[in-house]
Amino acid sequence: QVQLVESGGGLVQPGGSLRLSCAASTSIFRFNSMAWYRQGPGQGREMVATSPNTGSNFYADSVKGRFIISRDNAKNTVFLQMNSLKPEDTAVYYCNAHNQITGDYWGQGTQVTVSS
Repeated sequence: QVQLVESGGGLVQPGGSLRLSCAASTSIFRFNSMAWYRQGPGQGREMVATSPNTGSNFYADSVKGRFIISRDNAKNTVFLQMNSLKPEDTAVYYCNAHNQITGDYWGQGTQVTVSS
């Protein structure tokens, strides 16, 4: 059973920063990619940032230049550094692990609220 546990969410003012963490219960090398998604109020879930095992990271246009995805393979942890946060970044953020054969795994989500 794969478990993904997110942490680091909270309330931040516009222009502020937060760093989300996702700890996996198994080696993240098992997955073809690790990613962060988010779901805002009344919206569908959207991809924010993806870190493939090979190749370059990629981002949603709305967060390019502000968010950075990174990983610590030794600790089976993925991070999302979020800078210059805007109210429209308010959402529940989910960690995703994707394996081409076994499918997708999701964390429970962490709330990020950007408000003054």
